[in-house]
Amino acid sequence: MKHAVNAAMAMLLAGLTLAGCEQRAEPEPVSQTAAFALPEAIANNAVAVADGPEGPTLYSFNGLKAGKSWKDTSNAAYACVIATESCKSIAPVPVPEGRLASAAVTVAGKIYIFGGYTVAANGDEVSTPDVFAFDPGTGRYEQQADMPTPVDDMLAVPYQDRFIYLISGWHDEGNVSSVQMFDTQTGTWTEATEFPGTPVFGHAGGIAGNSIIVTDGVAVIFADRKRKFVAAKLTWRGDIDPKNPTQITWRGVDAHAGPARYRMAAIGDEAGQRIIFAGGGDNPYNYDGIGYDGVPAKPSGGFFAYDLKTDQWQEFGRLAEPSMDHRGLAKAGREYYILGGMDENQNVTDRIVKFRISN
Repeated sequence: MKHAVNAAMAMLLAGLTLAGCEQRAEPEPVSQTAAFALPEAIANNAVAVADGPEGPTLYSFNGLKAGKSWKDTSNAAYACVIATESCKSIAPVPVPEGRLASAAVTVAGKIYIFGGYTVAANGDEVSTPDVFAFDPGTGRYEQQADMPTPVDDMLAVPYQDRFIYLISGWHDEGNVSSVQMFDTQTGTWTEATEFPGTPVFGHAGGIAGNSIIVTDGVAVIFADRKRKFVAAKLTWRGDIDPKNPTQITWRGVDAHAGPARYRMAAIGDEAGQRIIFAGGGDNPYNYDGIGYDGVPAKPSGGFFAYDLKTDQWQEFGRLAEPSMDHRGLAKAGREYYILGGMDENQNVTDRIVKFRISN
């Protein structure tokens, strides 16, 4: 679904790029490779944190195994108990062919797993509408109402411990601007205020309080009568009306410093009222880590945040290991966790990297 791209075409997005703003330094956080690892190497996996039978637990669902071919699309699921620093395989997601670019969000103690895409032997990629609720207590999956518009590589964020927004993303043949809102209490879908930015896939973001930040990703342009995929360095803030969660007031804000990043790990920090971003690739690529322009993507080793209180970016430091190809960042206590992904040689890894940020 995503064909070759000439890197020079990225210049066509220059008019869409917002200037980076001044970033203020923070104390160097602690970052390290964790003492435990996933049961096997996995990338492009959906991640979440929930209270499992043994306490706070990191969960991983679906993704891409080490072979990086269409046959390596996985439905595997893993649980990593933080207190014991141990990981194990659990019941797989009930989609036999596996999924890439799905998303996972925890609401009211359950983990909701959305969409993703399948890859056929001939290379065809299809966005899927499936939604499952995973109960950490029982280890069981319960199918939910399908997405109205099947998307993958979208941004998924929770709200009021009830709603989940799916923002933009890829649908079969192109990016969409829709913001789909799922009500976990009624099991129904509603359209929220449309995303006004350039539609993208592989973007990152999070929510804290009533505010969402969406940044970067890959846009579609047409040049020489051909479809091209280019990095989109854009950042948007969406402020939700708490009395009517379908209403979101969007506005463009300054982009972060440096180049756009693809498939960063990100999550909202409620206490700090900021959105944390880590890693990500420097060149848009398909699932094998090779850019659409034929140049292998390289992962970032940095992490930073958007401060919702000041509308400014904060630069933090360096990760213990650069990484890319993420579908979310997990947070438990004061620690942030990156589960799996790809390393600087585009190898899929079982590594878990954790870091801490000063408040």
